[in-house]
Amino acid sequence: MAKSPQKPKFNKSSKPKSPGRTKSSFGDKTKGKPKPKPRSKPEEKDGDYKRTHLGLSAKRAKEVADAKENAPEKYVESNGDIRLNKYVANSGICSRREADGLIAAGVVTVNGVTVTALGTKVSASDDVRYDGQRINPEKYQYVLLNKPKDYITTMNDPQDRKTVMILVRKACKERIFPVGRLDRMTTGLLLFTNDGDLAKKLTHPKHEVQKIYHVVLDQKVKPAHLKQIREGIELEDGIIQADDIAFAGDGSNQFEVGIEIHSGKNRIVRRIFEHFGYQVVKLDRVLLAGLTKKDLPRGMHRHLTSKEVAFLKMQVGKRLIK
Repeated sequence: MAKSPQKPKFNKSSKPKSPGRTKSSFGDKTKGKPKPKPRSKPEEKDGDYKRTHLGLSAKRAKEVADAKENAPEKYVESNGDIRLNKYVANSGICSRREADGLIAAGVVTVNGVTVTALGTKVSASDDVRYDGQRINPEKYQYVLLNKPKDYITTMNDPQDRKTVMILVRKACKERIFPVGRLDRMTTGLLLFTNDGDLAKKLTHPKHEVQKIYHVVLDQKVKPAHLKQIREGIELEDGIIQADDIAFAGDGSNQFEVGIEIHSGKNRIVRRIFEHFGYQVVKLDRVLLAGLTKKDLPRGMHRHLTSKEVAFLKMQVGKRLIK
């Protein structure tokens, strides 16, 4: 039987190359095909870009660079103590990186001038606005004081008497102010904050913020008078009505009364009882908008928790900003 012919052996140098697989064309799948022409960029027309808070088109980026170069000197180099993006971020609107986008997009003004230079510096006295609304760079602080007697609820006293500001001067670096007031000889809960919007709402009668006072009187209170106070009495500045009123404790001590009232009129609790001929010996606010004196000794203060702040804002219908 004849042997089949053996297949020839090829080494790398003798093995024939396949057509179209030359060294110069190996892996080039487009050989013999015309190369595509590069696409031309469409012409940009004025306004043909999207302005966003977080990103800019190439055209807008160029405009921002030009604006930064040609911006007024007082905004590019100033004696301010804080960068504008930090100022905006500290107001709670957004992060510092997002603030750069807002500034570049032209929605932030300083003293009435639109500023797009990202290196801008401002001072605390500058009028900085976002979309026309003035913003506050300070962190909001909420401080609760258990006020002792013989302190005036005011920022400054021309007669140089002791004020409640002495008691909270070390609470925070921000400038806080009292929400509402307590008489000089009235003790109890007093809130301080730099959140002007919340303070205004907490003191407005329409929100009916709950306040409870413990009252000690110079004589026994008649039950009929409690009923009248609950139903409403007329004082010199109008009709006033307690939300609730009862003898304190088990009711056996008729010298002491608990009264719940949301009115913020001056000396209102004292005037209610003076209307019936009683003199208030001691007046203590024991509850304010759901806040109590628990673990807060007289003359001491503490910062509210985030949950307490959220609860305050919920009571007055203020939208929470995370």
